[in-house]
Amino acid sequence: MNQQVKDPDAPFGHEYGPYITDVFAPVLDEETHTDLPVTGEIPQDLNGVYLRNGPNPRHEPKGDYHPFDGDGMLHSAHFDQGRLVIRNRWVRTEAWQREHEAGRSEYWGIRQTLKGREDQPLKDSANTDVIGHAGVAIANWYLAGVPYALDPISLETLGPRRGYLDAMGSGMSAHCKVDEATGELMYFDYGDQFPYMWYGVVDSAGNLVHRVPIELPGNRLPHDMAITEHYSILHDHPVFHDEGARAAGRHKVVFNSEMPSRLGVIPRRGDAASIRWFEFTGAFIYHVVNAWEEDDEIVMVACRYMPARQSDGSFDDARTAKMITRLMMDARLWQYRMNLTTGECREKCLDPDHNVEFPSYDAGKTGRYTQFAYLVDHDPNTLRWWGVCKYDTDTGTRLSAWTDDAAHCWYSEPWFAPADDQYDEDRGYVIAFVWNDRAKTQELQIFDAKDLNKGPLARVHMPHRIPPGFHACWMSADQIGSSAP
Repeated sequence: MNQQVKDPDAPFGHEYGPYITDVFAPVLDEETHTDLPVTGEIPQDLNGVYLRNGPNPRHEPKGDYHPFDGDGMLHSAHFDQGRLVIRNRWVRTEAWQREHEAGRSEYWGIRQTLKGREDQPLKDSANTDVIGHAGVAIANWYLAGVPYALDPISLETLGPRRGYLDAMGSGMSAHCKVDEATGELMYFDYGDQFPYMWYGVVDSAGNLVHRVPIELPGNRLPHDMAITEHYSILHDHPVFHDEGARAAGRHKVVFNSEMPSRLGVIPRRGDAASIRWFEFTGAFIYHVVNAWEEDDEIVMVACRYMPARQSDGSFDDARTAKMITRLMMDARLWQYRMNLTTGECREKCLDPDHNVEFPSYDAGKTGRYTQFAYLVDHDPNTLRWWGVCKYDTDTGTRLSAWTDDAAHCWYSEPWFAPADDQYDEDRGYVIAFVWNDRAKTQELQIFDAKDLNKGPLARVHMPHRIPPGFHACWMSADQIGSSAP
């Protein structure tokens, strides 16, 4: 489609907040690009598709705009024997279709309303994460919505996957986990009504095979989870809806530093009574790196939110809540250990010096030990990632890092793509889109995962900006369903 706009940097004006103008302004065309100019060389042993999801509003908002409101749009880079095709397409959810027919916004944003309100409906935009499962790409939403399947090559929306859910009104968390060894997908759902959380397992064919209620002390806003070979790890952090605001129909987040963070370990197909809770210092976790089993212990590595502090050193809960709401992330790489025999739990900061987030790793080893993680260096004041970095998850050593222009770069979530002949865990590539707001250049950058310090092996020069987004994934050629063109 081609849609004429007066100002591409502010197609809906400047009155809806900073996340819809300038660098964050949506792109309003769906395009396919081949034979783009390349500096360097695209590796021949890199075959599959890099997918990145993110908010891309199509219509003028009804009020203050938050990135979780924007219509989901996938940007992809499909590698096939040295040939590269780059595409972008909207996730055509039922809400997207309704607004397409109306020609305007029909939904409110999370600053104005709550999930489930019929008088001011909130849009399930499938704009937050994207994962590969059962041969297709699955797009999910922040507040646990209906998962949408897309063809990972053409990006055609194949429709909702309600078979992952148990009933109308239930949802699937933005961050579910796929065990690539078994093909199973584990997820949680959550809401404002008792029991507040549910846990589910979907088999390799896309059928819901297990779902149980998880009772929490009250409403919570969990964002991620983890799995190991035999267990799932669910999160109960002291972040939740303000009850007074919720009663008035508004979305307001509360953080309470006096409450602990709890991690619940449940056997993969365990019943509700089998979950075991381990308590840690009160904080928040947006994103997990990975988790695995070591003898009697569960080990989880994650990006732990650092609560804001007042001048006297005490926690500033109100400011922390605002930072979480506004996606102002100040996180450190953190390790959690839970002993299933003794009940002992331990935690430690792996790197106190760097604010790192949006992690990736070799997803083929999800739930198994991974030594390496790839993250972004995060600007704590806005949703901007100015570089990519590699860590040792045992020691917290920062092994390598790269940025072209830290003050002006906007990276997407980098993802590890294994080489065709992957003989080491880090034998492969790290892929990310990056926009430079000073040079006004958009690139797709491809790195040797063994050493990011060397800089990109290839820079694919793209004709226009990609707005900052959320999460990405990699699907190897053998993970893509036979229906893909």
